[in-house]
Amino acid sequence: MFPYRVDNPRVGPAFATATLIALNALVWVVAQGAGEERTLAASVCDFGLVPARLSGHLAAGSTIALGEGASCTVGSISPWITPLTSMFMHGSWFHILGNMWFLWLFGRNVEDAMGSVRFAYFYLLIGLVAAMGQALADPASALPMVGASGAISGVMGAYIVLFPQVRVHMWIFLGIFATRATVPAWVMLGYWFAMQVIGANVSALQAEGGGVAFTAHASGFVAGALLVLLFRSRGRLARRESLLSPEGD
Repeated sequence: MFPYRVDNPRVGPAFATATLIALNALVWVVAQGAGEERTLAASVCDFGLVPARLSGHLAAGSTIALGEGASCTVGSISPWITPLTSMFMHGSWFHILGNMWFLWLFGRNVEDAMGSVRFAYFYLLIGLVAAMGQALADPASALPMVGASGAISGVMGAYIVLFPQVRVHMWIFLGIFATRATVPAWVMLGYWFAMQVIGANVSALQAEGGGVAFTAHASGFVAGALLVLLFRSRGRLARRESLLSPEGD
């Protein structure tokens, strides 16, 4: 299923959300060559999170496989910086466009509830938690992890706590058929979270990890749902409710 609209107007500008999207786009074009094969592979190995490097199982300069016959050499950047840098790296056009759409769709309302500065800190913190969750789940993995999806999962976790009844409009694809449906946010996001938990457990039972960081997604979602209770602004939420209520019109 693919959400395309939420019935949840915002009352303030989404400066942080827009800035994060712009930063991701800038990194994709400048540092990753907009997907050019060699530049993309080098950026993933230089700035992606490789759990085996954090755990000391893999040294800088080692050659690692990226799948489909591709490989690259691990860069010399400190592995402890990569949980942050990996959040702004992506593996394909589909990867970055999908992530940025979900950030735009759900991030603006969460930013409304926190304010731009708090939201930026929240986003980065959740991204780090998600990245470390993935690294701890498989510390010997030499597969680089890249993408903003861990942090965005945290935004979605915050959303289900803040706005569980908001209506989410989405496309549902059933093979060659597609239909539209509208459900409460808790249904759509709850289903999405369940799929990440199932995916993480299936991956743990397989001999080799896949290309989706299910554990990072699940870790980010849970962390976001918990930490939003600290980052939300009750004053902003009260003001938002007042402005959006019939009496505030």
